[in-house]
Amino acid sequence: MSRLDLRTIYRNYVDCLNKRDWASLGLFVDADVSHNGRPIGLSGYCKMLEQDVRDIPDLHFDIELLVIEPPVVASRLRFDCTPRHTFLGLNIGGKRIAFTENVFYAFRGDKIVNVWSVIDKGAIEAQLQSESPGRS
Repeated sequence: MSRLDLRTIYRNYVDCLNKRDWASLGLFVDADVSHNGRPIGLSGYCKMLEQDVRDIPDLHFDIELLVIEPPVVASRLRFDCTPRHTFLGLNIGGKRIAFTENVFYAFRGDKIVNVWSVIDKGAIEAQLQSESPGRS
């Protein structure tokens, strides 16, 4: 798989997420996918994303940085959104917040088989402590 191929597949995957096209998720994610070292399968991965969207209806995945070294894709995703209640154990209370997520994806062929994700929770905590939440 070339860098260009993985770039196209990954961008199409992010488009799929932003369109909430869960029926097409299997075009990009392997049936045996793992998330942060935990095997969850395609159905578990889909349920996780559906829950994210229920908790954050305006969730939009914005690629801020993309590095590709086949078979691995590294991405820094930016979010500017309004979680309904709590997020990562923090009481957001409907405030708009901005944060990033650093994600590594391992591909087997043209599908994601492993996802390792870390969200910048500190940036969210800092916004909640300030009177006017800003961008991280």
